[in-house]
Amino acid sequence: MLLAWSSPSYPTGAFSYSHGLEWAVEAGAVRDAAGLQAYVDAVMRRGGGWVDAVCFAHAHAAAEQPEALDAVAELAAAFRGSAETALESHQQGRAFLDITRRAWPHPALDAFAERHAGRPVAHAVVMALAAGAHGVALDAALNAYLHALAANLVSAGVRLIPLGQTDGQIATARLAASIDAIAVAARRAGLDDLATSAPALELCAMHHETQYTRLFRS
Repeated sequence: MLLAWSSPSYPTGAFSYSHGLEWAVEAGAVRDAAGLQAYVDAVMRRGGGWVDAVCFAHAHAAAEQPEALDAVAELAAAFRGSAETALESHQQGRAFLDITRRAWPHPALDAFAERHAGRPVAHAVVMALAAGAHGVALDAALNAYLHALAANLVSAGVRLIPLGQTDGQIATARLAASIDAIAVAARRAGLDDLATSAPALELCAMHHETQYTRLFRS
């Protein structure tokens, strides 16, 4: 299940988002593999990826507690700095929920979908719920989510900069080396302490909203 859910072939539309990276490339802030690695690392350590990681851990823990889960879901859905990064999370979250209910059904997913009908849901929370409901351990699930996030952004960078596939895989491998530490920190973080510290990332996402020509939706 986890391999399927974190695969680029899982049809959530992840390939169409760059988390503001497209503007960073356009502006010349990201020009090579090292710059791409630094950008993605910032997303995961101090930006939206960090928010997702912490919310993922708490949603997984609350998979059998609907009231607590809904509180995490509402926070995760609201915790975005720009319209397009919200779209990025919410569209993938809704797609993941719809597809997983069909391919990997579980009553907890159906109940969550009913409670949140017509409301935005964050991708991280929905995947965490699916993992918790199906008995996938938090360590493996969170690491898979973060790896998929990093790999998707690297893939966007390979197309945008552009880079060769080997450079892209080198960047992915170097980012993977820090994923476990990020996941451990996220599991220890409380929701009351959750914050971001990546204003340049947020500005890139905002500038992307009015970029003249673009390939990605965020």
